[in-house]
Amino acid sequence: MWKVAMSEEVGKALQSVVDRVSQAAARRPKTLPAVSPRLVAVSKTKPPEMVVEAYRQGQRNFGENYVNELVDKASDPLILKSCPEIKWHFIGHLQKNNVNKLLGVPNLFLLETVDSAKLADKVNSSWQRLRGASTQRLKVMVQINTSGERNKHGLPPEDTVDTVKHIVSQCSALHFLGLMTIGRYGYDLTLGPNPDFQMLLSRRQELCDSLKMAMEEVELSMGMSTDFEHAIEVGSTNVRVGSVIFGNREYPNSATNTPNPSPFPSPAPSPEKTSKTVSEEAAKKMQHLTVSDH
Repeated sequence: MWKVAMSEEVGKALQSVVDRVSQAAARRPKTLPAVSPRLVAVSKTKPPEMVVEAYRQGQRNFGENYVNELVDKASDPLILKSCPEIKWHFIGHLQKNNVNKLLGVPNLFLLETVDSAKLADKVNSSWQRLRGASTQRLKVMVQINTSGERNKHGLPPEDTVDTVKHIVSQCSALHFLGLMTIGRYGYDLTLGPNPDFQMLLSRRQELCDSLKMAMEEVELSMGMSTDFEHAIEVGSTNVRVGSVIFGNREYPNSATNTPNPSPFPSPAPSPEKTSKTVSEEAAKKMQHLTVSDH
C-alpha cells in the first residue's frame, strides 16, 4: 500500500509542478532568453524509492544539500540500477575538505554553489586529477548572496564579475554555467517582484557586458517551492523544488517528527519551507504582475 500511495502522490505532484513550470515559462516577457527552465527535484531526506519513482515519471535532474547524503543516495544500488540517466545537482554549501568526496559522486551533473575563487581552484584541481584522461569539464554555477544575510552563503554581489572571470580564465576543467541564489526566505510576492531575483538579473547583465558573454550562455538558478513560478517569469532557467513534489521533509532529530505511514511525513523545519506569506492567492496575483527584464 505504501508503494502504491507513494507512486500516485509523487506522480501527481511531479506532473503538477511540470505543468506549472511550463505555464510560468509561457508568461515570460519575449525579451528574456528563450531557455526552457530546468526542474531540479530536491530529494533531501527522502528515501531512494521516492527518487526512483520520480525518475520513472520522467524526472531526470535531482538536487541534494549535503555531501554525505548525496554520496549515499547517488551510490545506492537501487538508484544506480533504476536511474541510469539521472543528473545530480549539489545545491548546498561545499566545504573544501568535502570536494573530493563530492566529485566522486556517480552522475554528478552540476555544482551550483561555488562561492569563492579559492573553492573554484580546489574543485578545478580535484576534477583534473579525478577525471584522468577525460576531457569532460564539470559544470558549475557561482552562488551570490543577493539578500546580504549573514547566515547565507555566497559571494557578495560586487564580486560576481571577478570571480566568474577567474573561473573562465584560470579553471580549465570547469564549465561556467551561470549564477545561483537562494534569496531571503518568506518574501511576500504580493509586494512585487522579488528583489533578490532582480539583483541576480542585474548581476548577469553586468557579467555579460563585462566579459562579452551572451545572455543565453549564463543560466540563472533561482526559485524554490514557494516562488519557482515567479522566478521563471522573471528569467530563472533552473528551479529547485522539493516539498511540493515529495512532501514535507523528515528530520530524524526533530521533536516534531512522529511516525507516519504516509510517504508525506509530518511537517518539520526546512530552509525551503518558508512562512505562509506566499499563499495560493498571492501566487495567482503574481501571474498578473508586470516584471522588469533586467
